[in-house]
Amino acid sequence: MPPPERIPPRSMSSPQTLPGADLLARGELTVRGRIREASNAVLYCSVAYGGREAACVYKPVAGERPLWDFPDGNLARREVAAYEVSEATGWGLVPPTVLRDGPYGEGMVQLWIEADPGARLLALTEDEEPGEGWKAVGEAEVGEGRTALLVHADTPELRRLAVLDAVINNGDRKGGHLLPAPGGHLYGIDHGVTFHVEDKLRTLLWGWAGEELPAEAVEALDRLGPALTPGAPLATRLAELLTGAEVAAVRARVAALRADGRHPEPSGQWPAIPWPPV
Repeated sequence: MPPPERIPPRSMSSPQTLPGADLLARGELTVRGRIREASNAVLYCSVAYGGREAACVYKPVAGERPLWDFPDGNLARREVAAYEVSEATGWGLVPPTVLRDGPYGEGMVQLWIEADPGARLLALTEDEEPGEGWKAVGEAEVGEGRTALLVHADTPELRRLAVLDAVINNGDRKGGHLLPAPGGHLYGIDHGVTFHVEDKLRTLLWGWAGEELPAEAVEALDRLGPALTPGAPLATRLAELLTGAEVAAVRARVAALRADGRHPEPSGQWPAIPWPPV
């Protein structure tokens, strides 16, 4: 038997060049190591099927740390649900993600994306206002009583992710969860803390708060609306991963965003920025 075709991570620059979810769902999963800085068990793996092989991340449910505001043992399902919603927008913002059995039981398996180390999405500046091409997030302490302005890049890709986060109610959009691929496409990862029925939106991407949604965001929301109708394929799939109340909350958030036509603003009832922010 010939060796599997290894897929170089740096060739995975856009959704069109990524292996499909079929490889992740049906392939043989081999654990290669552990990503120790993660709060939950995150295993770096390879997956091989049909003569192809790729790197991936495996997060077993058994390794999930309990959270006070989310039910135990379902963060992996929320990660898969985030992928399904991302696909429905047409933006491909979340790497292919599946729910499957693995060496340590059921878990989430997601394609590994090698980030471009030269990309700059976040920065600190001593200026009072962000420069051209940047959006202000807020003041950040930098030590010795000093503060600086935290800014993020003003790009269409980041703005799409901000809209997706509003739809899935992402409670943990940190800087380390942004993966700019070498080819220019942007991916977001770590979506376990999503889809709560209460407003949990915490993000570093507040630069467009209160601004009018761009046309492409309105179009994406218009696609999501019918896709979330009970009985539609996306709604049916989400019902397999989330509670009925959570699916209804997604539907309500999409309708509210479409009706308001603007990026959401911090509610003031919940910390607006996750900690640590990066």
